[in-house]
Amino acid sequence: MECPMPKTPLIDALNGIVSARPPIWLMRQAGRYLPEYRELRGQAGSFVDLCLTPALAAEVTLQPIRRYGFDAAILFSDILMVPFGLGQHLRFEEGRGPILAPIQTAADIPRFDPEGFHAQLGPIYETVERVRAELDPSVALIGFAGSPWTVASYMVEGGTSRDFARLKTWAFADPDGFDRLIARIAEATIAYLDRQIRAGAQVVKLFDSWAGAAPETVFERAVIAPTKSIVTALKRDHPSVPIIGFARGAGAMTRSYVETTGIDAVALDSATPLAMACALQADRPVQGNLDPMALVAGGDALRAETDRIVDALSAGPFVFNLGHGIVPQTPPEHVAELVARLRG
Repeated sequence: MECPMPKTPLIDALNGIVSARPPIWLMRQAGRYLPEYRELRGQAGSFVDLCLTPALAAEVTLQPIRRYGFDAAILFSDILMVPFGLGQHLRFEEGRGPILAPIQTAADIPRFDPEGFHAQLGPIYETVERVRAELDPSVALIGFAGSPWTVASYMVEGGTSRDFARLKTWAFADPDGFDRLIARIAEATIAYLDRQIRAGAQVVKLFDSWAGAAPETVFERAVIAPTKSIVTALKRDHPSVPIIGFARGAGAMTRSYVETTGIDAVALDSATPLAMACALQADRPVQGNLDPMALVAGGDALRAETDRIVDALSAGPFVFNLGHGIVPQTPPEHVAELVARLRG
């Protein structure tokens, strides 16, 4: 059963309500820039173990809420939990990031077994339950997943890529096989987010971190179409749960992404001009888009960039966030400065 939608600053903004001050949460607000995270990370073993240990993952999720009082907590996990749930081998190496056994052809596309998938990812649903039980009702809980194009990039490339050569070659050379891979990821993502919502997530976000790597014709097939299918399926069963879409680097394709997919709000990267953000805001709430390096810089630069964004977007429904995630070298006191600036 879908959790009742409380009145919270984030959910109000995502429902189109304009407030005196924008709600704030930050991508990667739980992570390596926090000393309390680094201390706990050492107890977990591997990064995958951390994501799949509910007591630890819940604690990491709650750490930035205790420290900064953000308007939302976002589940601590990783977008590669979906391929892990589908049975693809996954590990993380320090300095290299994720490493997966790459999928090479359509014959390698994993089968979706709902029972096995949910058994693998059951600890994540338990984390959601734990966090929701701990959070003040005024703080929203965000669940998330990677969007199919971005998840496929890791599944096919075997990790992070500079040029996405294998991914794009497959998309062009074998469109039917590639579309089957995208559809399989979308199918699993719907099931995954549905369970997060049933466990207590009140908002969900789709991260298409590598959307900007998709050529125009591939963008329509592999970014817009599967996002629309995910949104449609989730809205059928959870009509009141807001869905945020983030197609990083989409540029001129952003408007088509917003208008076609059915997302409730659009998260914008730091390269999106504020004039474009304002135009999009005429249709639906926007989220963003402070450059993470301005947060690293702090001081006058942080204040000026924050004020510029707030001045441009506060007349409409707006959620303050970064244009991408907090980087590890961010001084924690700069995050506190940002929160104070927005609430001062």
